[in-house]
Amino acid sequence: MTGKKKLKVHFKPDNVEIVVDQGENLLQAAIAAGVRIYASCGGAGTCGTCKVQIEEGEVETTRTDKISDQEFSKGIRQACQSRVLSDLSVYVPVESRLEKAVLAREQKQVSEVLATGWRFVPPLTKYFVELPSPTLDDNTSDLSRLLRGLRQRYRLSNLSIDFHVVQKLASTLRDGNWKATVTTLVTAVKPRAGDRRRPRVINIEAGDTRDKHHSLAFDIGTTTVCGQLLDLNRGRVVAESMAYNGQISYGEDVITRIAYCQKTGGLKKLQQAVVATINGIIEELQAQSKVDAERIGHLMVAGNTTMTQILLGLNPQHLRLTPYTPVANFFPPVPASSLGIKAGDHAQIFLFPAVASYVGGDIVSGIVGAGVHQRKVLTFFMDIGTNGEIVIGNSDWMVTASCSAGPAFEGGGIKHGIIAAEGAIEDVEINPSNYEPKVGTIGSVKPKGICGSGLINAVAELLATGVIGQNGKFNQNLPTKRVRPSADGYEYVLAWAKETQTGSDIVITEVDIDNLMRAKAAMYAGCKTLSKSVGIGGCDFDQVVIAGAFGSNIDVKRAITIGLLPDLPEERFIFIGNGALLGARLTSFSTDLLDDARRVAQMMTNLELSENVDFMNNYVAALFLPHTNAEEFPTVSKRLASKSNNNPKERIKV
Repeated sequence: MTGKKKLKVHFKPDNVEIVVDQGENLLQAAIAAGVRIYASCGGAGTCGTCKVQIEEGEVETTRTDKISDQEFSKGIRQACQSRVLSDLSVYVPVESRLEKAVLAREQKQVSEVLATGWRFVPPLTKYFVELPSPTLDDNTSDLSRLLRGLRQRYRLSNLSIDFHVVQKLASTLRDGNWKATVTTLVTAVKPRAGDRRRPRVINIEAGDTRDKHHSLAFDIGTTTVCGQLLDLNRGRVVAESMAYNGQISYGEDVITRIAYCQKTGGLKKLQQAVVATINGIIEELQAQSKVDAERIGHLMVAGNTTMTQILLGLNPQHLRLTPYTPVANFFPPVPASSLGIKAGDHAQIFLFPAVASYVGGDIVSGIVGAGVHQRKVLTFFMDIGTNGEIVIGNSDWMVTASCSAGPAFEGGGIKHGIIAAEGAIEDVEINPSNYEPKVGTIGSVKPKGICGSGLINAVAELLATGVIGQNGKFNQNLPTKRVRPSADGYEYVLAWAKETQTGSDIVITEVDIDNLMRAKAAMYAGCKTLSKSVGIGGCDFDQVVIAGAFGSNIDVKRAITIGLLPDLPEERFIFIGNGALLGARLTSFSTDLLDDARRVAQMMTNLELSENVDFMNNYVAALFLPHTNAEEFPTVSKRLASKSNNNPKERIKV
């Protein structure tokens, strides 16, 4: 049998080389080499974000409309549509790279609306015992001796014992001269009144190791994975780190990844990708803290339903098919080692319960961490993203829904859109007298694209200065070269080619604005639909809690201006940053909150919006800036009317 020819592919500027079979997909070769290329459509060839330049060698390419004739003549190809035919030298341009620098991005100050009234009683506990050694007069079994010691010193009874603890019990007790530390774990199932919890003994160590008592809190996001190493003795964060979810090269959103899982070996690849990301973060946390991985006995993991099922190796195909059913809403503790996660051999993973296919454990964790379930105030909780999740309620009731907003909030589907990477335009101000923009980028470097928060700010400014109308269309009669015709209708030039990293003009098109309007309309329509479902006439909430890294970078006034957020006083908006990680951390410190996580998931009523008539009506009504009904946004409508009547060259204050 003759094997395929082996070829070398060299990637610049990373200076990484990999050997692949002839005919290998170039995007897959990059992933295997550890070269992070932006591929929002997961290799379907529809997004054009994985462009590379072939400097030397030959590839076989399926040409799409994402590559212009000029680009093609320069050797630009889509990595996902190219196969390796010879040794290659490939340059990955700046706009196609995923750069880690953005992950340390400074965010606006957030206010943590923390859960209250909980006791510091971690679900993972260590107990030190000194046992009498066996004698002929007392030759009871090692296990009975240990249980007797725990009962006498700590009044611990009704314990269950993991078998691997029994396997090493004899040697551990004798190695420690009958001094040992026992680790117990309690579950999230609250006992009935009068009953006691039944902790599990999951580990035993020789000697007194109570000072080495750690766990991990993780948020498994679609775009990024965030982790914290926790000291369970002092109730504090020892180290934290984050990284791009390794799955991002297989697709930007959950729908694309669910589809990828249906390919041969697809689910395994995605599971291995996220596990590798988790292990990389754990290694970073160890390097920061000098804590041995064997001392980590527990992981609290929050993620959306798709991310959770893929992490567990469960096929997510039915999440996107009517009637949208997850494999399970509640999962028992899972041994970390069974998934390949590098923590202690005894380490167990607790996964936050999901509510529905598109309302996952990350939202449950955020609600618990923010303490929404503990207060009577009417709260609107939102996590804005490709799959925006929203919750309305308080301590008595909660309704929730998922709004399929699309990728515009994360730069997807936008002509020059990128995720929030260094060089992404995130702030825009437009001079109303000459329509010239002033842009600010992440990292204060030359721009290479525009991220989701930058898109919101830019569109709000375009509206405020009259460059676009409330229908999202450009005013074609303005005295500026910034507004010009293009293949996508009219567009506005945010940065000229000489000012950018890419050497091309960075623009916002009418198609981009339409995509943003659809995304914001979905979020606002979800809010309106949920409100009506519980008899609330409008969106007049006591507080609006905004979670997520993207949410923490939103300018509230500008988001209200375009109709993304309800028109409420700014003091009612509260940012909690990464709500999923917040909940995972607090739950690691308290069995009270562990119980609350299960209770919150059970009390949430999910409303499917995909075939909801009210949602579709509200969605169509919201396809305007800020809304077709001026009464929905009275302060914005008043400012727009004032500008129109008084001075067409005055920018409304946003």
